[in-house]
Amino acid sequence: MGNTKHPIRITQELLKTLMLELKHIPKSLLVFLRWGILTLVIGIIIGFVGVSFVYTIHKVTELRQDFPWILLGLPFGGILIVFLYRITRNHDDRGTNTVIASLRSESTIPAKMAPLIFISTAITHLFGGSAGREGAALQIGGSIAHLFGKAFRLNEADMRILILAGMSAAFSAIFRTPIAAVVFAMEVGFIGVMRYSALLPCTIASVTASFVAEKCGLGLTQYSVLNIPQITPVSILQTLMLGILCAVVSIVFCILLHATEELMEHYIKNPYLRIAAAGITILLLGLLFRSFDYFGVGEQIIHNAIAGKTVWYAFLAKMLFTAVTLGGGFKGGEIVPTFFIGATFGCLMGSILGLSPSLCAALGMIALFCGVTNCPLASLLIAAELFGMQCVPFALIVIAVSFLLSGYQGLYKEQRFLYSKYKDEQIKE
Repeated sequence: MGNTKHPIRITQELLKTLMLELKHIPKSLLVFLRWGILTLVIGIIIGFVGVSFVYTIHKVTELRQDFPWILLGLPFGGILIVFLYRITRNHDDRGTNTVIASLRSESTIPAKMAPLIFISTAITHLFGGSAGREGAALQIGGSIAHLFGKAFRLNEADMRILILAGMSAAFSAIFRTPIAAVVFAMEVGFIGVMRYSALLPCTIASVTASFVAEKCGLGLTQYSVLNIPQITPVSILQTLMLGILCAVVSIVFCILLHATEELMEHYIKNPYLRIAAAGITILLLGLLFRSFDYFGVGEQIIHNAIAGKTVWYAFLAKMLFTAVTLGGGFKGGEIVPTFFIGATFGCLMGSILGLSPSLCAALGMIALFCGVTNCPLASLLIAAELFGMQCVPFALIVIAVSFLLSGYQGLYKEQRFLYSKYKDEQIKE
């Protein structure tokens, strides 16, 4: 009883605490308004750029599909890409890795990155290179945000936050997954640490860009998953096995991408010859597989896999096409090919494991995405946005397994692992 505080004293302490907290509100409001205005503008600008990019990719893809002979121009399209980077003196382009490195203030993002990646990715898709869009999205978003930050003379810390907001906006506009876009930008650079100071800027930029994309006619990307089973011990074991297999595929895919790039650079020093050789190789692969399915994005094949239809070798073919495309110097991204590989592999494994091929195709997409990007939270949110909440329990299982078993492989060489995947401890570089 002797330690009991008097009510008046308690009230005085509470009022004192309240006054101290209220002192922070004006400063917090100023930060809120500052980031709100900056990232709203960034979201609008990048939203329109992202919409233009998506429509451009759609148009060049339709053109290639209407006139398949355009594929024969793939080596010449590659030479044009190298020429564009050479005349702009961007000889040592590292693509998305440049954007990720800028988050540690180890490099700057050139203003010319946005138009270069926009045009070169369009050329890649026009002539049938196997690449995605997210590489362009992250580079466009990061480049525009960096240019905007320089114009307003932001310090290094604020510049990094603005770059994350730009990445979120571009990812959101192009993929129409605004929630996942926020977390992906905050998660991808440093595995094990989330930059919560960027939460509000990324959110405003992402939601704004998604709103702009919606008003410009880009619908939300959603898939209808068929035959989702009940959660039982058997279905959990089947899902665990799928996660293990997807982790293996993600490791193989990352190694194949990096090894192909290194081998081609080692044996073909001249970038013009290297990209031309890659273009010819892709055309020969098309003849070998006797299919147009592995050129370009391959969105229809992803939809077919979600519907439960695929050929057994589809994931292997896409891995080869993508490795040669990106390893040879063509521009684009790895995420949509990852979705393609994951969907077709998952669909195949679903038939073997006795689990819904449609569900396994969806889970394969998410598990492979997690395995190659090392972004489990973003992966889970993508699953919810693309497939609905019914798939989330199964998605969580394959994500957890894939994240652990994929080790420290990844698409982005500049990505840093700050915490171990296996122990509760920091990683010392």
